[in-house]
Amino acid sequence: SAGNTGALMATARFVLKTLPGIERPAIITALPTMRGHTYVLDLGANVDSTAEHLVQFALMGSVLAELIDGKPNPTVGLLNVGAEEIKGNERVKEAARLLAKTDLNYYGYVEGDGLYHGEVDVLVCDGFVGNVALKASEGVAHMIRHYLRQAFHRNWLTKIAGLIASPVLKSFSKELDPRAFNGANLIGLQGIVIKSHGGADAFAFSNAINIAILEARKDVPKNITKHLETLLEEQML
Repeated sequence: SAGNTGALMATARFVLKTLPGIERPAIITALPTMRGHTYVLDLGANVDSTAEHLVQFALMGSVLAELIDGKPNPTVGLLNVGAEEIKGNERVKEAARLLAKTDLNYYGYVEGDGLYHGEVDVLVCDGFVGNVALKASEGVAHMIRHYLRQAFHRNWLTKIAGLIASPVLKSFSKELDPRAFNGANLIGLQGIVIKSHGGADAFAFSNAINIAILEARKDVPKNITKHLETLLEEQML
């Protein structure tokens, strides 16, 4: 769907229901980094998540990264205001304590700039924080394009420089093209639900469809349930 996110979430929860052991679904997508990409969740489905919810998000993100990227034991981090153990609110600190007791490959805290450094394979946060981070990142990307366009159209010398640099600029634009990353998963449901950007063109929407096909082939919901059952047995969460 490229429609309203809130309506899609409400409908999906009512029709499909959440997976056993998952209290709330989360929105997850892959964001480009200097090392490839990082899966980030939650990006806006839940603005008042508990520490237990964050642990569930971590497990779901880890399973998705392992299935889609074929990366065994992906690293999982918590988005925080600092990397030190004393930093953060009590909810994040409690989530860190719980994650340290699981068999997930818990990396620790990651600051905001660490997201684009690609420090971890999966980055977990509250939906309020994740949505603000996502929208701020989109705004920065638009600002960079704006100033680059202005700089290369300032005079005839900069226009010539722009022509010379056009292959590099095209490659740069392709690497950071948001259309290539269109398609966020409403993970934690008993089915595959992909949210496309409302302004997606045909290329962007086709990427969202491809994500849905891939996740269906990998049977993501079933694998999340299997991993969660193992975690519950071992850690008694």
